[in-house]
Amino acid sequence: MEDFRDDYFEDETQGSQAEASIEEENEGLYEHLSIMVDPGQELLRIDKYLQIFRQNSSRNKISQTCRAGNVVVNGKPVKQNYRVKPGDEISVLMARPPRENVVVPQAIPLNVVYEDEDVLVVDKPAGMVVHPGHGNWDGTLVNALAYRFEQSGLKTDLDRIGLVHRIDKDTSGLLVVAKNEYALSHLAKQFFDRKTRRLYWAFVWGNLSEDEGTIRGHIGRHLKNRMQMAVYEDGSQGKHAVTHYRVLERFRYMTWVECKLETGRTHQIRAHFRHIGHTLFNDERYEGHIPLRGQNLPKYKQFIQNVFEVLPRHALHAHTLGFIHPVTKKEMYFESPMPEDMVQAVEKWRTYLAHN
Repeated sequence: MEDFRDDYFEDETQGSQAEASIEEENEGLYEHLSIMVDPGQELLRIDKYLQIFRQNSSRNKISQTCRAGNVVVNGKPVKQNYRVKPGDEISVLMARPPRENVVVPQAIPLNVVYEDEDVLVVDKPAGMVVHPGHGNWDGTLVNALAYRFEQSGLKTDLDRIGLVHRIDKDTSGLLVVAKNEYALSHLAKQFFDRKTRRLYWAFVWGNLSEDEGTIRGHIGRHLKNRMQMAVYEDGSQGKHAVTHYRVLERFRYMTWVECKLETGRTHQIRAHFRHIGHTLFNDERYEGHIPLRGQNLPKYKQFIQNVFEVLPRHALHAHTLGFIHPVTKKEMYFESPMPEDMVQAVEKWRTYLAHN
C-alpha cells in the first residue's frame, strides 16, 4: 500500500480497536486516515466501521468517498458494503467536517470561467480572501460562492463550500470548486496524488542565472517570524517541497518565471524563491518590497515606486489549471490571462529598459 506520510503532517492517536493517524494537507482541505484493524474486530460493513473513527461524518458521506475510490483496503478500493476483518489495512481520503463558523452568503461578483452540476472554476482577483477566517469573516470567495449556490437553488451546506485547494489573498488566478461531496472527494484525491496540472506566473527580484531549474527544500513555519514560511534544506523541519521553474522574460533586475509545483505547500513559491535569493517582486511579507539596487540607472528608485503603485501586491498568478472531471472523466484545462496590474508592470519595465 502506498505510504502518503512523507507529504503530510502526522498527528498520531490511539484507539481501543485500531491505531489511527490523521494527516492534514497544508491547505487543510481533506484528511488522510490510516487504520490497522484490531485482531479482535468482528465482521462489520466498512461504512459503519469508519463512523467509529469519523464521528462527524455521515454514512452517506462515507459512501460517497467509497464510490469515488478513496477508501482502500489492503491496497485495493472497496465499496461501502465491504466487511472489515482483523488485520485489514484501511486508507481513506475524506472531506473535512463542517467548520463551526457559519458562512454568510454575500452578493459579490465572481469571474466564473466554467460551471456545470458538479464543478465550478473561478478566476479569483488579487485582494480577495478565499475562506473566512480571523480578520476576514466576510467579503471572501466562499461568501460569494455561498450566495451563488443559494440563488441557484443548490442544496449544500453553506459552511462547507467544496474548496479543493486555495491560493493566497494577494495571489490571482484559477481555483476549482466542487459542488457536491462526490466531486469534492474525487478532486481532492487528484490533488493528493498530484495528478492536476497547475502553472503559476511570478515576477522575482534579480536575474536568474539559469533559464530553468528546480528548487528543493522542506518548507515549514519560520522559527522566529511566524507569519513567514522558511526552507529547511536538511529536512529537519517542515514538509518536502519541490518547485520547477523556467524563465519567460528577463528585465535585468526582475525576472518573469513560470512555476510548476510538484508539491503544494503553504507559500511554496514565495518561500522557495526567497530562499535562493530571488524574492517575489513587492512581496512585503518576505521583504520583496525592498528594491534591488540598480546600477546607476537614472531615476531607478522612482521607477520602482511607480511599478509598485500599479502592482501593489506580490507578483504571483495562478495561470493554468487542469484536472479530470469527476463525473465525465474528461480532461479539463483552463488558462487565465495575466491580470492588468502585472501587465502594466511588464510594460513599465520594457519601456524603462528600452531607454536606459
